[in-house]
Amino acid sequence: MAGHSKWANIQHRKNRQDAKRGSLWTKVIREVQIAARDGGGDPAMNARLRLALDKARLANVPKDKVNAAIARGTGKGEGQNLEEIRYEGYGIGGAAIMIDCVTDNRTRTVADVRHALSKNGGNLGTDGSVAFNFRHCGQFVFAPGTSEDRVMEAALDAGADDVTTNEDGSIEVICAPADFGAVQEALAKAGLKPEVAEVTMKPLTETLLTGEDGQRMQKLLDALDDLDDVQAVYTTAAIEA
Repeated sequence: MAGHSKWANIQHRKNRQDAKRGSLWTKVIREVQIAARDGGGDPAMNARLRLALDKARLANVPKDKVNAAIARGTGKGEGQNLEEIRYEGYGIGGAAIMIDCVTDNRTRTVADVRHALSKNGGNLGTDGSVAFNFRHCGQFVFAPGTSEDRVMEAALDAGADDVTTNEDGSIEVICAPADFGAVQEALAKAGLKPEVAEVTMKPLTETLLTGEDGQRMQKLLDALDDLDDVQAVYTTAAIEA
């Protein structure tokens, strides 16, 4: 999102997650299972699993459910055969959208995604149609008022690529996905707690949407987020309240 709207959008997303705790648990548990399947069940050797476990703790997912997800991922427990799929599309004003899904039924998932897009003024694109608008990276966002000097010193020493202060006063740290764990650890040792810490698809360009267009785009993004099979939604839309 744009610098001037980043903090508002972060708060909106967190409030929605709090309101939809059951759905969030499902998404987090699926992420734990996929991470364990692809990188093993030892978080010390699996950065993606460490991040998924952090999300599980923040969401207060019961430990037995997390352990069961790890067991399924490593083939030690029974469960769904899940696969990851990424869809690309367009929203209001031509804003690019990337939709990461985890599903046991590809046919159902693409139908649900297509319906959510078309019902809310968007449309599904082809593979590669919008991917060039995003950068795969680690991202940390700190609340307005956080010391930029402290963040910069800790992050850059740990290998972060960039530290910027947005127009709303929030501070953003960007790093390569492979450096996410090292940067996260360095920030924690410096006593700095980000509001957002994730490996994401960061938009390289932005489409500013205001007024009714912004409201329509937010409704579209919320509709996609509400789908059970959708894990994450990324967009170039910068929604100004």
